[in-house]
Amino acid sequence: MTRKVRHIILHGMNLLAQELNTILSGSIADHLFSDFGRRLYFPKGIVAQTAEAKQYAKKFNATVGMAFYQKEPIFLQKIQENFPKLTPRETVAYAPTPGDPELRKKWKEEIVRKNPAVDPDSISLPMVVSGLTNGIAHTADLFIDPEDTVIVPDMFWGNYRLIFEVRKSAKIVEFPFFTKNRGFNTEAMKEAILQNSRKGKVLVMLNFPNNPTGYSPTQKEAELCAQTLKECADKGIHICAVCDDAYFGLFYEEETYKHSLFSLLYNLHENILAVKIDGATKEDYVWGFRIGFVAFGNPAMTGEQYEALNKKLMGSIRSSISSSSRPAQSLLKNALKSPDYQKDKERYSSILRERYKKVLKALEAYSESRVLVPFPFNSGYFMCFKAEGISTEKLRTVLLKEKGIGTISIQDKYLRVAFSSVEDEDIQELYSDIYETADIIIRLSKADR
Repeated sequence: MTRKVRHIILHGMNLLAQELNTILSGSIADHLFSDFGRRLYFPKGIVAQTAEAKQYAKKFNATVGMAFYQKEPIFLQKIQENFPKLTPRETVAYAPTPGDPELRKKWKEEIVRKNPAVDPDSISLPMVVSGLTNGIAHTADLFIDPEDTVIVPDMFWGNYRLIFEVRKSAKIVEFPFFTKNRGFNTEAMKEAILQNSRKGKVLVMLNFPNNPTGYSPTQKEAELCAQTLKECADKGIHICAVCDDAYFGLFYEEETYKHSLFSLLYNLHENILAVKIDGATKEDYVWGFRIGFVAFGNPAMTGEQYEALNKKLMGSIRSSISSSSRPAQSLLKNALKSPDYQKDKERYSSILRERYKKVLKALEAYSESRVLVPFPFNSGYFMCFKAEGISTEKLRTVLLKEKGIGTISIQDKYLRVAFSSVEDEDIQELYSDIYETADIIIRLSKADR
């Protein structure tokens, strides 16, 4: 053992991690790394040696921990019967840590198709993760230390708290989602970034279509959001801008920005690392597949640096889930290759678009209500009410136990309704029951006084 290697081991830094850090030195990733992210690497252990053996072991391959019979992976007949068009290698074999190579390439093509402004040569090759939640968690591993700041609008997916505050001991800083004119509040986002970048870096979560509100920015708001982040980066702040694109593609109004904010951020500023976290979960209606993707974009990063950053991400994947579902990747890959894929998706997008219109119509009858006021919504699966003078937890409970209607109460003042899961013919009755139940609760409350 050389003195250099002994020094690295004694100080907790693996030589492979140091090599990756050298490649990434001076890049935006280098400025953003957490301590864990800096120590991450992809080991040249079983997985790496197995991958090498696939290429060169033409006689016998005694590397991977799988069982084979007649040169195919062993499988239970009752399992394979449910995958008649897939081979055993496509169903029960391990997937590579970064994901099926062909699927990764196809998904990158999809990113560019859906976001034509993106130059495919200027972003990383997407990595497969076990769902978008897992992708956000890996991103937090790479870039979040205890006490680091995560900027989010005050209407955000509650799981961010578990990921950032509980798992990583970071500090979530909220800003008001909407302006007084009921648009996305970029000025409040800017103030939150400028006031909470004492360590010279922040992570900003940009979730559109938004969960829980169902709102996506207009073209003008999207451009203003990008310009605002650029102004913050101009001041020397290193920004990890995470585009949580879980509900991407479900845009229902003409003026809505119909691309990922990643399109505007990936090459915007050398101090901004854009991270696109997306996947088939909601986009392709395969919630239980648990297949997501993570891609990076920055105008100053080279292909070699993207590869090094992906190896860091591979280390995070390897040390947690090892790899994502093989059959889910195989099924998705085959779907993406089908000529009917887009037509099939559009059919269901149209159904949700019509359902959205029915929600708007149902809400018209209650436009004078001051008890439940809907936030603006124009996309995705949800809409959300702001409640005045009523506990949304009480409303949720009464709706559930007396009407058999399930909704989500948030902070006891917001009520989220997933119209995506309610049939068209039931939309009017759903909203009538919600408003009428709220009115009954208000009247009973006044009578008790």
